[in-house]
Amino acid sequence: MEQSFNEENFDFFPAKSQILKSATKEAFARLSFTFEKEHLEKIIDAALDSSSSENDRYVCACILENARVASSGRFPICQDTGIATIFGWATHDFCFDENSGEQIFEGAKEIYDEKKLRFSTSVPVSFWKERDSGDNMPPQISIFAKNCSLAPEPQFAKNLPKESLALLFVAKGGGSSNKTSFIQGTKAYLSREKFIGLMREQISKFGTSACPPYSISIVVGGLSPEQNLLALKLATAGAYREMTHDANAQAFRDKEMEEIAMQIAKETGFGAQFGGRAFAISATVVRLPRHGASCPISFGVSCCAHRNLRAVVTKDGFFLEKTVLDPTNLPRFFEATAFKKNEKSNGISLNTNNGIEYLRDSLKSLVPGTRVLLSGKILVARDAAHARWKNLVDEGKNLPSYVFSYPICYAGPARTPDGAVIGSFGPTTAGRMDAYADFLMSRGASLVTLAKGNRSESFIDACKKYKAVYLGTPGGIAALIASEYIVSQKIVDYSELGMEAVRIVEVKNLPCFVLTNANGEDFYGNAR
Repeated sequence: MEQSFNEENFDFFPAKSQILKSATKEAFARLSFTFEKEHLEKIIDAALDSSSSENDRYVCACILENARVASSGRFPICQDTGIATIFGWATHDFCFDENSGEQIFEGAKEIYDEKKLRFSTSVPVSFWKERDSGDNMPPQISIFAKNCSLAPEPQFAKNLPKESLALLFVAKGGGSSNKTSFIQGTKAYLSREKFIGLMREQISKFGTSACPPYSISIVVGGLSPEQNLLALKLATAGAYREMTHDANAQAFRDKEMEEIAMQIAKETGFGAQFGGRAFAISATVVRLPRHGASCPISFGVSCCAHRNLRAVVTKDGFFLEKTVLDPTNLPRFFEATAFKKNEKSNGISLNTNNGIEYLRDSLKSLVPGTRVLLSGKILVARDAAHARWKNLVDEGKNLPSYVFSYPICYAGPARTPDGAVIGSFGPTTAGRMDAYADFLMSRGASLVTLAKGNRSESFIDACKKYKAVYLGTPGGIAALIASEYIVSQKIVDYSELGMEAVRIVEVKNLPCFVLTNANGEDFYGNAR
């Protein structure tokens, strides 16, 4: 029988027992450290595109260098190794038993532990309080009978051999998931002018905090909100990359709308995080059937750490999609990464060990977009720590002394590999901490911050009011940062928070960009 998946693009692993567990472990081990060839080629194209800005080229070069570092299997591609998500489509004769789901569960659990991937899942202990799961479980598992899926089947799941199961493994980080938007619309949206206007509005809302260049997905229609959103999730995971553009099908991709989406992305001015044209490397626009009274519409992205992998399980073993084991073998890799070579000569070197006032004074008037190479000690703290600091003050207690001594970097690293200084380390979305800006700045803390993405007007106003500065560190290069820019780390508070514990980390020539200066001048406000 002709298969829709090409065996030449897959590696085969023979197995006679616990095939689902073995496939799950091998898949997450592979996708956490290596990329599909198509994805890396698109990053190379963006780096070498004549319309890309200098900052576009620099960020894309860093992303490619990050892929090189991660491919060794020590540091995962991104610090946010994601929720383990598994989709499957089974032939009617595939043999499920009572242990099938348990095998997938155990496979995900074991590989996240063995590869020291980050445990990002918070488990509720009451409606308000949570704890670190300690193992990143549970995974999200959705297995469908063929032709009975809630959303359209991917092409690779069709025409399978007998007794087989097509699987799509996804490591989806919180940053890109948070960019999902949903509109329960009506037919009124189905006019060219109105819909293009909606695309402009929603694509600009993505901002940069989820680490562009993005793979953008848009789904229009669906027999229910659930079908629409599941199709969006699959689209962001690349499930529909072979879907036909044939409008005679009930579900199809619209090539024209995809081209318009890409043009809109270029026109945002956001670029690959720090201004330019390389905001997106692909767009997928899927049109589905709908109830005549409603038209669900959703928008989403996959970040530059685009981690998805296909597999086909048979009774004899499993096929697993090939990835690039050594990115340096790709054509034009070294040409594209050359844009990173001169970073030390193109940035202003500053040392945090000279004190927070020195650092703030050195940064306060720099033009947004200026590149800075930061060395010295920084404080690492994000959502949970900020909430605890707020609770201390609410209870009449003092803030810890360390919050006044260092710039604060919002990050939650992956677990540390044996013999390494730290696990994959990258900035988290800055905007989540905006609610604490005035609270901390008014008390003399958080006067220099490091993270990723655009921030709110209230934060920019606070910077102007308290003469504070916000620096952006490139997202999507966590393996590179851990291996090249971090000298040491020490947990100083809240160790029970796991990856959200407060740390002091020493960096050397960490690349940053001034995004908001002490005059309230904001890079993203100027970029558009």
